[in-house]
Amino acid sequence: MNNKCYVSQIRYLGHEIIHNMFVRTNILIRKFSKCTVAVKIVLFKAYCLCLYDASLWKRYNLSALNKMRSCYNRCIKLFFGFKRRDSLTSILIKLGLPSFDNVLANATSSFLRLWSLCNNHIVTYLQRINF
Repeated sequence: MNNKCYVSQIRYLGHEIIHNMFVRTNILIRKFSKCTVAVKIVLFKAYCLCLYDASLWKRYNLSALNKMRSCYNRCIKLFFGFKRRDSLTSILIKLGLPSFDNVLANATSSFLRLWSLCNNHIVTYLQRINF
């Protein structure tokens, strides 16, 4: 007998991350909109660059990553008061913030470095079997 379970809606991890980033950005906008740009940069880095083990997002499909990239870019523009049509590249350079792709690359690089330096027996075993 086939036991199929049907649901009316489902939330994926990507949706939770996007929702959480918009919530955090809206809180920052509401509480800190009058702060200087320097303060906003520190706040954005502290509250919005934490992307929940981004180094492990390798298996996400391109569509999900594009949605997360779009969310990240939109949150930057919203929090810092830029218009939708403003160039993201010039915004990132002006603010000194990393692009979404740089955030992912840095997270992956950091994870791989720490993974290779780990002395835990389980991690060492996983490294040997090329996990």
